[in-house]
Amino acid sequence: MFDWMAWTTPVAVFFTCIVLMLAGMTVWEIRSPTVQRKGFLPIATTRGDRLFIGLLTAAYVNLAWVGLGEKMAQWFSLEAEPSVWIGFVISMAVLAFVMRKG
Repeated sequence: MFDWMAWTTPVAVFFTCIVLMLAGMTVWEIRSPTVQRKGFLPIATTRGDRLFIGLLTAAYVNLAWVGLGEKMAQWFSLEAEPSVWIGFVISMAVLAFVMRKG
């Protein structure tokens, strides 16, 4: 069923984190309904809105990290491209920031 997907450890961790976030947000919403608030984002948002915006941002950070990996190896004279785990950590930090302050 999943033969079409390149299931590497980073891919599996990424999708597992998304599933856990969605499950956690569902439980949180049931226990404590959300209200709109205004943070640094230019619109009033709910927790679900901030999660969606944060996930999109995290995806773009990961894509940029993978896309610039070869260039970073050249720029910084690295023997190999930087680890995708660094991009994952950065994207999760951005997601947490959007969820907290957005």
